[in-house]
Amino acid sequence: MRLISYRRDTTTAPALLKDGHVFPLSQLGYPDALAFIAAGPKRWAGVNVQLEETGLNLLAPLSSVSLEPPVCKPGKILCIGLNYRDHAAESKMEPPKVPTVFCKYPHTLIGNGQPILLPRASQQPDYEAELAVVIGQGGRNIAEADWEEHVFGYTILNDVSARDVQLATSQWTLGKNFPTFGPMGPWIVSKDEIADPHQLGISLSINGETLQKSNTRELIFKVPKLISYISTMMPLAPGDIISTGTPAGVGMGRTPQRWLRPADDVVVEISGIGSLRNPVLAEP
Repeated sequence: MRLISYRRDTTTAPALLKDGHVFPLSQLGYPDALAFIAAGPKRWAGVNVQLEETGLNLLAPLSSVSLEPPVCKPGKILCIGLNYRDHAAESKMEPPKVPTVFCKYPHTLIGNGQPILLPRASQQPDYEAELAVVIGQGGRNIAEADWEEHVFGYTILNDVSARDVQLATSQWTLGKNFPTFGPMGPWIVSKDEIADPHQLGISLSINGETLQKSNTRELIFKVPKLISYISTMMPLAPGDIISTGTPAGVGMGRTPQRWLRPADDVVVEISGIGSLRNPVLAEP
């Protein structure tokens, strides 16, 4: 199952993808992707069976609509810092002993094909390819052994960061939260289609040059640990996003450093999910 949020004319709505076509979920009473995720496993399975056996009304080819972030307004976007040892090393920071968690906010989110806008307030805009986990069933104090029961699926997030703003203080919030600094998508792949989220190739290229290339097996804190650890501090809710961190190769860690520039074409790829592509423009 692949869940999207699409825009056509002035309408934004959730849909499932099948054979390159868009099948709207609004006709089944779901106003947005978050409502579908919150409906729970029985409804997911029922809708998927309906799609496979009888089909929903065909809207249009995927190519005829624009993609929004698959979850436009998640309650929480929780990002994990320094979760690959090679990235911690290039950042000249010690690998953390517990997960380093910070927040992005929904206003940062953009979909596949939408532009990353470089703000006038930063001279060091950076990129970070990340696997993101989408929570299905919420909960508090979730046991590591039960982690998969609480996952809806997986998507791609580019944790764009203004390094000069981020590192000006010990708090990272401002440098992570400029508008458009959260490209996400192009869709959510349901967990049944990903046998193991810790065996996925992950890469990022700019203008065809590969700058990040790794595998999620290199994560310091795996998905079960992240879900369990975070849920001991705060309840997780349907549609919440946990972005698991980035491998080495970010612009800050390169020699010479490589910041995002206007006219760049940024592509993040994760095996089993697909590719997320965003152009880069200067802020007007």
